[in-house]
Amino acid sequence: MSTTSDVAMADSTRRRLELTSSRLTRLERMMEIRLVEDRIQELFAQGLVSGTTHTSQGQEAVAVALAAATRPTDYVSCTYRGHGVALALGLTPEVVLGEVLGRQIGCMGGLGGSMHLSDPDVGLLPTFAIVGAGTPVAVGAALQFSVTQCDGVAVSVFGDGATNIGAFHEGLNLAAVWNLPVIFVCENNLYGEYSPIASTTSVTDIATRAQSYAMASEIVDGQDVDAVEATISRAVERARTGGGPTLVEAKTYRYVGHSRSDKATYRPEGELDSWIARDPIELFAKKLAHDNELGGESVQDIQRRQSELIDAAQETVLASPSGSIAQMFENILAPSRH
Repeated sequence: MSTTSDVAMADSTRRRLELTSSRLTRLERMMEIRLVEDRIQELFAQGLVSGTTHTSQGQEAVAVALAAATRPTDYVSCTYRGHGVALALGLTPEVVLGEVLGRQIGCMGGLGGSMHLSDPDVGLLPTFAIVGAGTPVAVGAALQFSVTQCDGVAVSVFGDGATNIGAFHEGLNLAAVWNLPVIFVCENNLYGEYSPIASTTSVTDIATRAQSYAMASEIVDGQDVDAVEATISRAVERARTGGGPTLVEAKTYRYVGHSRSDKATYRPEGELDSWIARDPIELFAKKLAHDNELGGESVQDIQRRQSELIDAAQETVLASPSGSIAQMFENILAPSRH
């Protein structure tokens, strides 16, 4: 007899495999990420989300390309802005929205919330609320792959602000010294929380920091899902075949502020518009339309269908029970008193 967790595991793995085999699915997944993030903002405004949220509209190409270039058996750590990566790797909108809304249907039973998503069945390590904290964890996962002599690869996803944190440099140094199968993916969206990168970082290109560790590096247009996939795929192949770590810098942009309460008034006039003009979803949709890969549907039809699926997911989540206080103590281990 199948359990709810068994069904969720099968769904997440199936979604991951579908992504790796179909370019149309990649477009659908990018649209799904955008719509889920928009919906989270709406639900927050309605008072249905506890705490804050950090959404990733505009960065969908990096998440989807990463998922397409790796295996479900690889490990991925990412930041509190991790909804997009979670969905790309295979989590369903129901379990992501469920977790954000604190419902038992969520991937962590509603106990983790927006910043703490995880699903080991698709390789998603717990997302991290602390800036840069996922990097040493990914290095540890890569060390496990190295010690056990399997061909797994670990990936650490982080923002440009994390590259000024000690854990970033410690992680890259150890990965280089031990020649570990790990890829460091910097989503350079130009801002570390509310600060523009030029005011906090001495280099224009984050990727140049790999030189300090004799590590391979690449810079890629983060708005081009094909280019990001090709870049990460090269890094994955290098890692799997003993070539060691790679630092990948994807130049991208978040359309929204740092968190739900941030209006991003610090951005210079015209900056947002210039990035929206290179929207990753629109760029990829035009490419697929040109190559006749839309399966007979229009872009509007696909977006409408994805929107309906998100509507249905929201209904399911809102009808599901909230997490309980008792759940908080179900997975705590303590020594026996006897």
